[in-house]
Amino acid sequence: MTDWLSSTWEASWRPFQYFILYRLLLGGLAMLGALLPEGWIASLHLSYSLIFLLSAVLYLFVVGAGLLAAIHWQHRFNFQLSLQVMTDVAAIGLLMYTGGGVGSGIGALMLVSLATASLVGRGRLVLFYAALATLATLGGQVFGVLFGDFEPATIVQAGFLSAGFFATAILARLLGQRLMVNEELARQRGISLENQSRISQRVIERMQDGVLVVDSAGRVQRHNPMVEAMLGSAPTPGVHLADYFRPLAAALVDWKVSSNEATTDFQVPAGGELRARFEQTTSSEGEVLVFLEDLGRIQERAQQLKLAALGRLTASIAHEIRNPLSAIGHAGELLREERRGAMQERLLRILADNVARLDRIVADILELGRRDRMQAEHLDLGRFCTQFLESFENVQGVVPGVIVLEAADDSGICFDRSHLDQILWNLLSNAVRHAKGAPGSVRLRACSGAGKGLVELHVIDDGGGVPEAAKAQIFEPFFTTHHLGTGLGLFIARELCEANGATLELVSDTDRGHFIIVGRSDTCLLPEASDARAAN
Repeated sequence: MTDWLSSTWEASWRPFQYFILYRLLLGGLAMLGALLPEGWIASLHLSYSLIFLLSAVLYLFVVGAGLLAAIHWQHRFNFQLSLQVMTDVAAIGLLMYTGGGVGSGIGALMLVSLATASLVGRGRLVLFYAALATLATLGGQVFGVLFGDFEPATIVQAGFLSAGFFATAILARLLGQRLMVNEELARQRGISLENQSRISQRVIERMQDGVLVVDSAGRVQRHNPMVEAMLGSAPTPGVHLADYFRPLAAALVDWKVSSNEATTDFQVPAGGELRARFEQTTSSEGEVLVFLEDLGRIQERAQQLKLAALGRLTASIAHEIRNPLSAIGHAGELLREERRGAMQERLLRILADNVARLDRIVADILELGRRDRMQAEHLDLGRFCTQFLESFENVQGVVPGVIVLEAADDSGICFDRSHLDQILWNLLSNAVRHAKGAPGSVRLRACSGAGKGLVELHVIDDGGGVPEAAKAQIFEPFFTTHHLGTGLGLFIARELCEANGATLELVSDTDRGHFIIVGRSDTCLLPEASDARAAN
């Protein structure tokens, strides 16, 4: 059967130690009273003697030994508690008898001991302790009536006091049980709160946005690692926001004054653009959360979504477009065989040119939709560009010598081979078309970049450069200055560069066309290294 007084019981050593300390103090006062002059303690109606003094010393010894055991030998809790309670019952019962029975008022000390023991003890033992105290009180009182000068009516008082022992023990145990339940609940909630704090901290650390916690005085209290990556340095705890990053502090002040939810964009020294968003917390300190977003990453994500949608669109309509184009082209070839006249030849040529142009547009868009399917590798630019130029000159019919290759012996780049082939094909086709056609009119130069681990590919022609009015739109899709162009060549070239972690830039030269591919030579994993890592 389950003990209804001890369903949540567990050993409570710390309260037990405090209980023993109280009893040490009580025993010390008793021994002090035995040592004081009799006139000082006459009002207590106690007769101190050598036997009483020896009993007090024995009581202090037992209690002191119990304290040492409770501190250094925390085993058999019920046995230790029961031994201490029985010591109290015997000592207080003897003291109450020598003081004249229940009328001395010493029985209240028994109530204190029972209440304290019941708070930390087990349910059935609590009733046992109350029974012991009752036997000691009633037995001493009956013995005093029979063999001493105690009044018989005091037996009723002893009965009431004994009933109080049971009531005190039961109520104290129920209170202790409730306290232990609340303590366990608080402990579980503390564990849950700690786990939740750890999860929240890990989530904040893994966030792609920077997070700052700023107090009402404008001091930075906490931040996540992305703040250091975005702003270039980590704020020291307690630093004022104005001393750490003045534009952000000014934006915070404006937000507090205007009390709106508008965001603020600003430049950072590293060359990026960030967007700050502020949110007031409900904490008692009035802290403000500052969220930092990388606009470049947002734009890149939007671009990826756009390209993903474009890829799905092109995959679904390619079949629908190419089949009619093939039919139109085949019909044009059949009509060309009839040779009806110059006018028909001109119309058929226009038809064939536009069919070919539409077919190129579909092919370019399909290639753009496959930009994420890449396999980066380390390419030797000297060997790659040499092989590429041989193929390009043969297919395009370019006179040898018009394109000059300048490549360092140790230059290399991490790039997808087919992507780089298509990018250079687009760039050199434009350069050859606009160049003067003289020897050296087009130059393809590979060299080290300005930063560590960077490499540059320059495509330069002497064709007069890109018109000023077209520079702002040169990389936009379907923008072209050639009547047979699709307007997708440079747009696809830039997108393929970004897919490979590179950039494609137009240099603002007024007398020549100049494009630069800036890539890395130290960030791709070679197949040999990948195989070795997999083997390990």
